[in-house]
Amino acid sequence: MPQVAETALALLPQLLKGAAVTLQITLLSAVLALVLSFLVAAARAAPWAPLRLLTVAYVEVLRGTSAIVQLFYLFFILPSFGISLSPMTTAVLGLAMNFSAFGSEVVRSGLEAVARGQREAAAALGMNRLQAYFLVVLPQAVVIMLPSFGNMLIDLIKASSLVSLITITELTFAGRQMVVTTGQPFTVWGLVLLIYFLMAYPLTWMVRALERRAARFRGSPA
Repeated sequence: MPQVAETALALLPQLLKGAAVTLQITLLSAVLALVLSFLVAAARAAPWAPLRLLTVAYVEVLRGTSAIVQLFYLFFILPSFGISLSPMTTAVLGLAMNFSAFGSEVVRSGLEAVARGQREAAAALGMNRLQAYFLVVLPQAVVIMLPSFGNMLIDLIKASSLVSLITITELTFAGRQMVVTTGQPFTVWGLVLLIYFLMAYPLTWMVRALERRAARFRGSPA
């Protein structure tokens, strides 16, 4: 056991560097995916049929194909058309696009879950459509969206391991390198599992805290 602990301590710095890259990719992808989710959901509710069809195709293609194939396409195929992206840009854009396809459905279902009477009440109070949307509908819809977005954020941390296949030295890639150089798969992958858990669990706690606050906002038991 003392030898295992000594090996683990020697491996940690390199693995923590990979974990920092994982967190960076997760954070950037999450922000971009959130923005894209609302934009796609808004476009899907637009009155123009071609725009709605385009967003439906965006959602269905990205949901119906593999995330790793999408990353490969962005990284290896786009240069054939004269578009070259850095590995980090490819990782963030690819993961954000994939998760926005699911996120847009979360946004859409959250908005539709707000009772029509809320909009009618806002109109009766003299609010225009934008005021009703931002002051009445959206705050209630965000509360409904929170659990799904929380799960997606944790899934995004785990999905970030896919970007190791496009040459980014994130946590999983660093783990593979350590296994090759040290020949200690039990210790290395044990540490990788532990680090992923330590990154994901605080997010779980944070989302639950937000859900409890949201439950109090809605006046329902936490």
